[in-house]
Amino acid sequence: MKVISNPANRFLSEQRELLDPTTQTTITVYHEDAKNILSRNESPDLPFRWSLNPYRGCFHACAYCYARPSHEYWGFGAGTDFDAKLVVKTNAPEQLRRIFNKRSWKGELVVFSGNTDCYQPLESTYRLTRACLKVCHEYKNPVGIITKSPLITQDRDILQQLHEDAWIRVYFSIPFAKNETARKVETQAPSISRRFEAMEQLSQMGIPTAVSLAPIIPGLNEQDIPAILKRAHEAGATAATYSLLRLNGNVEAVFIERMTRQFPGQIQKIIHRVRELRNGSLSEEKFFARQNGHGPTWQMIEQLFQLSCKKLGYHTKTDQPIPQTFRRPGPQQIDLFHNI
Repeated sequence: MKVISNPANRFLSEQRELLDPTTQTTITVYHEDAKNILSRNESPDLPFRWSLNPYRGCFHACAYCYARPSHEYWGFGAGTDFDAKLVVKTNAPEQLRRIFNKRSWKGELVVFSGNTDCYQPLESTYRLTRACLKVCHEYKNPVGIITKSPLITQDRDILQQLHEDAWIRVYFSIPFAKNETARKVETQAPSISRRFEAMEQLSQMGIPTAVSLAPIIPGLNEQDIPAILKRAHEAGATAATYSLLRLNGNVEAVFIERMTRQFPGQIQKIIHRVRELRNGSLSEEKFFARQNGHGPTWQMIEQLFQLSCKKLGYHTKTDQPIPQTFRRPGPQQIDLFHNI
């Protein structure tokens, strides 16, 4: 792996500075007995309220990942710590069942993961995503999944059951058309080719799939939009979405450091284009503005996406109603201490 590199953590009063040459990172896995497994989303510009993250941190090590600052809440860094110090919520299925048994739970959509990839390599060992999906099927609760990993195909049996008995849609995150470019930005994520293969496999089973072109990195991948949408359509995707690069918090420092190393001849162009689309800034945190840009260049990107989707017959609206399929199985033995 890469050498250790983390921006200063704003939640820590003391910071460490390496006096000797940096060492190589190693993977460290921590077990957590989570108090709650569902995260409530209060952002009005996102189409879901609840997300489930079986893991903290992500081995995929994508330079642009907007979730990096969340690792700082636990005393870790947003750089290589996020990629290598991984937390496993070992009691995730039990906590999900507890929530589903509350009288206050009405069966809203649960999105896996919303923060880090629920099918990162840890899943092949711990199988927590699969266990939570089984709980969702048992209660017929609607599910959305966002992933970069072909590991999802190992759960095709559960996904098909959710499709038949509840509701599900699988979004594959594919922001680049070429494996070579993706490997430089998403250094440890599965290849673009394998993601399309997994999408096609699920689509052929009748499981609804979609493609997420996120993030759009101006100056690097906006020209890939038609090719990605065409290839995803051929793999069976019926819906598509996209959003502009977000450099919130210390994501900016990690992104610039890694992109400078991988794209020394393009980094200044990328930074200039981001500023152009962000009214001179590198980041935007206002709701309804943080995922979109401004100006004629962004309008061209929007038009390119919309025209390509229209040509291929994609659905691009994310506010379509989700059926109410939730039910508690068998006799409803509610925990009287957790019923509100």
